[in-house]
Amino acid sequence: MSFKNFKVFNFKLIYSLGRYYKGLSFYSTAEKSLPDSPMFVFDRQSKLLQKERAAQSLQPHIYDYLKDEVGFRLADRIFDIKRKFKLAIDLGCGRGHVTKNVTADAVEKLIICDSSPSQLEQAASPEKGVDFERVLLDEESLFPFEDNSVDLVISNLSLHWVNDLPGVFSKIKNCLVNDGVLLLSLFGGDSLYELRCSLQLADLERKGGVSAHISPFVKPQDLASLLHRCGFNMITIDVDEICIGYPSMFELMNDIKGMGENNAASKRSVHLDRDTMFAAAAIYQELYGREGEGGGGGVAATFQILYAVGWKPDASQPKPAQRGSGQVSFKDIGRLDQIASKTGQIDLGKSE
Repeated sequence: MSFKNFKVFNFKLIYSLGRYYKGLSFYSTAEKSLPDSPMFVFDRQSKLLQKERAAQSLQPHIYDYLKDEVGFRLADRIFDIKRKFKLAIDLGCGRGHVTKNVTADAVEKLIICDSSPSQLEQAASPEKGVDFERVLLDEESLFPFEDNSVDLVISNLSLHWVNDLPGVFSKIKNCLVNDGVLLLSLFGGDSLYELRCSLQLADLERKGGVSAHISPFVKPQDLASLLHRCGFNMITIDVDEICIGYPSMFELMNDIKGMGENNAASKRSVHLDRDTMFAAAAIYQELYGREGEGGGGGVAATFQILYAVGWKPDASQPKPAQRGSGQVSFKDIGRLDQIASKTGQIDLGKSE
């Protein structure tokens, strides 16, 4: 993939920055081109610059609370898989929100990857005993990893900024060994619906139209379909909602910027004028304000988190029974014990 067709950012800047980070490997994507297609939803250079600015702020750690929580929940899913992974990749690692929770009894070697050199340098290390490497690359490119070479791929709140999500999923499947697993988290389609609605109503009232102030997010059913289309099986999708209180809309928007999660849609409205912003804040408080002493309860913001698990096919994996092989109808499930005792196919031993 290339950034030749992009408007602003030259990837040579990343290379020059990466040279100053000791221990970083760099893989250039400047030789292959990204074809023009309707899949170009996000401005990848703008997102890279946003992540760099967020990482270079005075206190970047104070904005890590959401990604740290989701990263902890995602890492907990690694321990649910009763095996030790020889090689794992954290794709779009950010400041190490998953990495710092990885233990030596679960992973032998971990490679963390991100497009932002500052965030990659700041990323926390895993537990002592885990072989560890940092690699600077873009999430839409997986060229350094050979086919059938990786046991586990993790991605925490990163791939929702990818334009060609099916293409990335296909590359992940190719680099996984048979029976390898993909664990990922994404912001879901209902994330920040309060902020989205408030900005749209303010736009309608002040300008008579609606601008794209919030980036689009994937829906749970679409994520499952994409993983299945790309060849994964035994897919599991979990949906979680994290509701966080803020004093007002302005603190919420400031924290989103501090996370590096501000809008990067290619068709976004670049400027949000003062009049519309104050109107949106008033609407937000009116519609989604929290009750508190003296009416000062602040506002609520909802983040919908999608967790997905997908496995690369292997002959050792369990397979569904053939269609038509069922012997009991769902309408008889209430008297399953009677059917089982009559047929003798299930041992209904007396419970003590």
